[in-house]
Amino acid sequence: MQRGILLHLAALPLFFSAFAINVAQGDGVGVNYNMLGDNLPSPSEVISLCKSRSISKLRMTSPSIPVLEALRNTSIGVILGPYNEELPLLALRRSEAASWVETYIVPYARSVDFRYISIDNEEFLDDNSMYILTVIQNFVNALWAANLHIPVTTTVSMDVLGTFYKPSQGVFSDKALKVLQPIIYHLALSKAPLLVNVYPYYAYVAEPDVVGLDYVLFKTGGVVVEDGNLGYSNMFDAMVDAMRTALERVGGAGVEVVVAETGWPSFGGMTGATIQNAKTYNNNLVKHVKSKIGTPKFPGKEIEVYVFSLFNVNLKPEGIKRNYGLFYPNMTEVYHVNL
Repeated sequence: MQRGILLHLAALPLFFSAFAINVAQGDGVGVNYNMLGDNLPSPSEVISLCKSRSISKLRMTSPSIPVLEALRNTSIGVILGPYNEELPLLALRRSEAASWVETYIVPYARSVDFRYISIDNEEFLDDNSMYILTVIQNFVNALWAANLHIPVTTTVSMDVLGTFYKPSQGVFSDKALKVLQPIIYHLALSKAPLLVNVYPYYAYVAEPDVVGLDYVLFKTGGVVVEDGNLGYSNMFDAMVDAMRTALERVGGAGVEVVVAETGWPSFGGMTGATIQNAKTYNNNLVKHVKSKIGTPKFPGKEIEVYVFSLFNVNLKPEGIKRNYGLFYPNMTEVYHVNL
C-alpha cells in the first residue's frame, strides 16, 4: 500500500469517532429493482407492489428521482449509488460527489431509509477500479458536510477471489487485492459492510458435472463439502464464508458481508435456467435466510440478502440476463416466492 494512502487512512479513526455507523443485520430478504426495461410499471406502482408483498428492502441498480419520490415515508430500506461510468469524474472532482449527494440523498434523507451507498457494481477489475476508494472518501466527506451518516461501500463479485472451493481456502487474487486492501481497511474503520454478488448458479453452469444441482438449490439435506470441522450442505453458505475468510486474511475480520445480489434465471437457453429451478432456489434461499441459522463458519449470524431481481427486463442482452425477475413487467408473478 502506498505511503500516502496509509497516512490518509490513519486519520480516519478520529473522523469516524464523531459518529457511529450501525450496520443493521437481517431484517428479512430484500430485492433488486432492475430498471433496464422499457415496458416496466411506474415507480409508484412498483413501490405499491413491494408494500403488498412485504418487501422491506430494495437495492436500486441506478439512481432515480421518481423512485425516490415513490419511496418517501414507506420505511423501505434502500441501497443505491452512482453509475460505474461516473467514477472517474466523481474521483477527480469532489464537487461532483457533493452534487450527487445533494441531488439524490439530501432531499430524501428525512423520508427515505438509506441503508448504504454503493460505489461501483461488480466491474471491480476494470479500469475504473482505481477510482473506487477516492470516490468512497469523497462521498463520505459530502455526507459528513450534510450531517448525514450513511455507510458508503462498494460491490464486488466472487471473481475477486483467487479460490473459494473450500471456504477456509478463500483468498483474494493478487490483482483484486491491490485495489481492495485499502478499501477493506477503510470499511473496517468506518464499520461499513462489503457488498457481494453471490451466484451459485454460475458455479453450477461452469461445471454442472462437478457441482451438484441439489447443492446449489439447498436440497441436499446433508453435508456435501467437508472443510475441517465444518460441513457445507449448500454452495451459497460456502461462497459467503469463503469471502469472509478472504476478508479475515487481510485485516477485514470486522467487515460484514451483505449479499447485494443472488438469484436464478427462469429462462434463457442455458443449463438449469428453468422456472422450477428458479422457484426452488429463491424459496429455499429465503427460507434459509429467515431461519437465522447462519452459515457453518458463523452459526446464528443473520445475513442481509437481496434477490435479483423484481422484474424480467427487455433491455439486457438476449438470454438469461433478461430472465431473473420474480415478476413480469405487467406485475404478474413469474413464480411465487414467499418473501
